[in-house]
Amino acid sequence: MQRSTRICHLITAETWMIFMETVSIGNQTITEFVLLGFYVKAELHLLLFIVFTVIYASIILGNMLIIVAVVSSQRLHTPMYFFLANLSFLEILYTSSVVPKMLEGFLQEVAISVAGCLLQFFIFGSLATAECFLLAVMAYDRYLAICYPLRYPLLMGPRWCLGLVVIVWLSGFMVGVVIIALMAQLRFCGHNHIDHFYCDFMPLMSLACSDPSVAQMTTFILSVVCLTVPFGLILTSYGRIVVAVLRVPAGASRRKAFSTCSSHLAVVSTYYGTLMVLYIAPSAVHSQLLMKVFALLYTVITPFFNPVIYTLRNKEVQQALWMLLYVKQAEMIEGGWW
Repeated sequence: MQRSTRICHLITAETWMIFMETVSIGNQTITEFVLLGFYVKAELHLLLFIVFTVIYASIILGNMLIIVAVVSSQRLHTPMYFFLANLSFLEILYTSSVVPKMLEGFLQEVAISVAGCLLQFFIFGSLATAECFLLAVMAYDRYLAICYPLRYPLLMGPRWCLGLVVIVWLSGFMVGVVIIALMAQLRFCGHNHIDHFYCDFMPLMSLACSDPSVAQMTTFILSVVCLTVPFGLILTSYGRIVVAVLRVPAGASRRKAFSTCSSHLAVVSTYYGTLMVLYIAPSAVHSQLLMKVFALLYTVITPFFNPVIYTLRNKEVQQALWMLLYVKQAEMIEGGWW
């Protein structure tokens, strides 16, 4: 009887110790996160690393070429190309805030501090918001240029263009400051694994021990405003452009206009659509893999196609780049480098 009582006491003590260890681990404040990335076979890691490295290099190179062409060519000093140069600069920063960590995840386990994780989301979120506003400004610019060609130089003067770009950048970072200030007040505990390839909002909220409802509601409201309003403006602008183009006699110019509008709308719809699903209706995505695929669309795929669709197939940009190459080659020949 005494022996069985002693055994019961030992079992009870061991159970209590295990329970206390579990509680201690659950309440322990996290100091760093581990990004789990993609669940793929180890043999595919190197292949995916090479593929996404090539895509990332193409994004950086394509957008750098656009910036160089716009800055160097006097013919491209117009509102449309000014906005495009800003979009290119924004997307270089935008992808660079996410892709390097994703690439590192294909080679090794990625650990990131809590402060570093919040900083990554702040930079990414601010730039993504700024891009939403900038795409709307670019659509409005095309609407004015096509529907009001005579008044366009007055409506889109240099000072007004600069003011719009400043508002776009400041608005993006102001939204980012509000969200990150609320996230910084949260305490993260339990396991420190983020099932994503970067520090996104929803995976971080799932690790919060304190009540994240204020941060979630604020992010939801800001996402609705920052996504639906610019997207609505884009659809309205392109709708009016289509109506204006339909008044033009059928021909090559009409086909070119429709081709340009459709390609722009395809990329813009993909960008806004995936962001709306993940930030306005995240419950619609039941698979974590699907969430990562959607995230790839707006962090890697649309920035990859934007330089091609918006500018690099544009004859004026191509001529500016060829002219720049010709001038540099002539300078090298004169300097004896060739």
